[in-house]
Amino acid sequence: MWNEAVKFDPRKGRVVPAPGPIKHHSVIKMASRNPGADLDLSWVNSVRINLPAVKRRAETLGTKRTVKKQWQAAWLLRAVTCIDLTTLSGDDTNVNVQRLCHKAAHPIRDDIMKAMGMEDAGITCGAVCVYPARVAGAIQTLQKIGADIPVAAVATGFPSGQYHLKTRLEEIHLTVADGAKEIDIVINREMALTGNWQGLYDELRAMREACGDAHMKAILAVGELGSMNNVYKASLVAMMAGADFIKTSTGKEGVNATLPVGVIMCRAIRDFYQRTGHKVGFKPAGGIRAAKDALVWLILIKEELGNDWLNNHMFRIGASGLLTDIERQLFHYVYGRYAAASELPMA
Repeated sequence: MWNEAVKFDPRKGRVVPAPGPIKHHSVIKMASRNPGADLDLSWVNSVRINLPAVKRRAETLGTKRTVKKQWQAAWLLRAVTCIDLTTLSGDDTNVNVQRLCHKAAHPIRDDIMKAMGMEDAGITCGAVCVYPARVAGAIQTLQKIGADIPVAAVATGFPSGQYHLKTRLEEIHLTVADGAKEIDIVINREMALTGNWQGLYDELRAMREACGDAHMKAILAVGELGSMNNVYKASLVAMMAGADFIKTSTGKEGVNATLPVGVIMCRAIRDFYQRTGHKVGFKPAGGIRAAKDALVWLILIKEELGNDWLNNHMFRIGASGLLTDIERQLFHYVYGRYAAASELPMA
């Protein structure tokens, strides 16, 4: 049940594309937009989270079901296509953004891909994620190397969001004008903490309008929302306001992507889809660095949302160091040993 991406051909002794293989252009195609819905405060205010049950559910992930050998290699390749390869450092320059773009376009060493029979599968990362000032340079690099990968940018006063709304909206306008296809906005945590859901909805609707044709990914900053009830409520409000993705964290909080939070946000997505018919994507971010963790998140998506979300226009992982460990595990799968750090240079 875990072999949608590729399969192992015993006659050839290697992994080969399954029917309907991952292709370069289809991998990065974005899903239909979420038009949003009217704010339903009766639904929002009725939320009650059974936290012990959520924790028990989270503890089962990756324990009752797992993937090994060739299937693990296949799922790790799927995880690669879902990574928003990210650099959000104060010392970012055009040079390190250029390296990041090259790595996103060629995430796994050619010899590893060839050994798995996947050299023609068009595997790339899902997006390159940078600060607004780095968008133009990233787009220029990707165009130069012929990589059809969207550029995502954090905006609206990332990571705190403690700026005037006019300033936050102008940042979106400028970033979209520079060519960003995805805008990762941060919500107003004060409004969530005080239960001002109407105010949060209105702000997010304004941000959604400012994004224009760019997809809006709403960062909830779950580690600063105070309770799991607020995580679910903020998820609903963001989706009602038209968010195309809901994202766990900025990566700068003390607590970022955790599996209990993932369970709650995925069930909010499922409930919203069942009521409105609109599919919304999910992006965990912050602290996801190990290949085994990426597999657990994929299992969560498969079990809670289903196969329709097992692609990078419905699921992303915000990460900077995760790709290195995935490549390391794939190297081990092919060569039977772990690579030295110098053998797998990161961007």
